[in-house]
Amino acid sequence: MHSWIDGQPATAVNLQNRGLAYGDGLFETIAVRGGRPSLLTQHLERLALGCRRLAIEVDMQVVRDELLSYASLLGEGVAKLILTRGDSQRGYAPAAGAPARRLLQGGPLPAYPAQHAEQGVRLFPCETRLAEQPRLAGLKHLNRLEQVLARAEWQDSAYAEGLMRDIQGRLVEGVYSNLFLVRDGALLTADLKRCGVAGVMRGALLEQAGRLGIAVEVRDLALADLEQADEVFVCNSVYGIWPVREFTVLNWSAGPLTRKLQAVARTLLET
Repeated sequence: MHSWIDGQPATAVNLQNRGLAYGDGLFETIAVRGGRPSLLTQHLERLALGCRRLAIEVDMQVVRDELLSYASLLGEGVAKLILTRGDSQRGYAPAAGAPARRLLQGGPLPAYPAQHAEQGVRLFPCETRLAEQPRLAGLKHLNRLEQVLARAEWQDSAYAEGLMRDIQGRLVEGVYSNLFLVRDGALLTADLKRCGVAGVMRGALLEQAGRLGIAVEVRDLALADLEQADEVFVCNSVYGIWPVREFTVLNWSAGPLTRKLQAVARTLLET
């Protein structure tokens, strides 16, 4: 599948692009099934929030139209939408009036082992910590070096994901997923006001939990919360939900609430 820049097929990006030089931009990784982007509204809402927070001006209707056209051609796979502040000369100061750049890339859906969803995954205990920056917290910005360093910590395929903490040791998220705990029938997930990515699937599951009458707590999480959890799972907008079966010396089974929400996530990705 060809890449697009600003709605046109392209094979190269301008070397003066601020996304390349400074990570000055945002991105969305979107599952495409049957020629349609999954969770489209949620992805575009997060992107629009990021644009407002970073003061990047872009016509969201144009972004939506291009994404729909690209997904239609892709058919099945994953579309990566990158939005940068555009091109500029050397220096941190943005060029006045420079238009934002819209990049689209496509590839096949990842071939994850079926047992990840069926039997659960092991989490690697990452040493790389997430720095606190409230202005960027929750955003899917282009500065992903923390995740790159964390993912480089393990090569053993026995670990499907890594668990990341912040500089104070609080549990935050996976390297490319959000973390949920279940305790006494309630759903717990980390407060992302300091750092972390507010995943699209995370948001959708929190909304669905409210509709289903499932108690939800969004708060700081400590290792003690993990030790006391009845169920643990990770999620993102490509694979849905993976139960967690092991983290260091801790073990869990895929419990009833995880399975219930796993079915919800599957439906969300298929519609």
